Amino acid sequence: MQLTLDQLVIPAGNQVLLKDIDWNDFEAMQEEFDELGKKSRFSYSKGLLELMSPLAVHEDDKNIISDLVKVLLEELDIEFRALGSVTLKNKAMNKAVEADECFYILHESVIRGKARIDLSIDPPPDLAIEIDITNRTHFDNYEKLGVPELWRYDGTELNILILESGVYQSSETSRQFPNFSIKQIIPEHLEKSKQQGRNKTMKAFRQLITLENKDF
Repeated sequence: MQLTLDQLVIPAGNQVLLKDIDWNDFEAMQEEFDELGKKSRFSYSKGLLELMSPLAVHEDDKNIISDLVKVLLEELDIEFRALGSVTLKNKAMNKAVEADECFYILHESVIRGKARIDLSIDPPPDLAIEIDITNRTHFDNYEKLGVPELWRYDGTELNILILESGVYQSSETSRQFPNFSIKQIIPEHLEKSKQQGRNKTMKAFRQLITLENKDF
């Protein structure tokens, strides 16, 4: 009996691993999932495909952290392009991954207005964000694709990874925001949003960034 993708059900917070999937099959599965309206995240590395269905808390944390980064960039008057969970892929490397959120900051002008991102010719995002509450299986995709900075939030702590000579190194500071204590202020305001609500938190965060930015 041959199964079809519309029969595949992935409960929220769970993953499915499929092996021996070639690149063309991977791309075809992505298109079919889009057509079926299935909300699963993809990660692909040399024939191994992971599908992950996020929990509601995962989506909440992703949205709040993304909004905090946008406020930070706006207050610093830095142009950016947020591409959400766009698929970052390079066929030559046989690798692809969908971040929870990704930002073009330093390279925003290079990909401004582009309808499709192809990492074989385009630069990778300057910052990618992963919400890792469900212990999602991770490959070395971000390293190999050359994403210079990766944030991973585990539900409590924010880990900042900086690409150095092709390998991620844990860092206390963000390359994109070196003057701010990102590891502290992002989790603090994320938790504040769960107590005080999103809008009140964003206003408080905006005021904090405005005040701190005056000191630089």
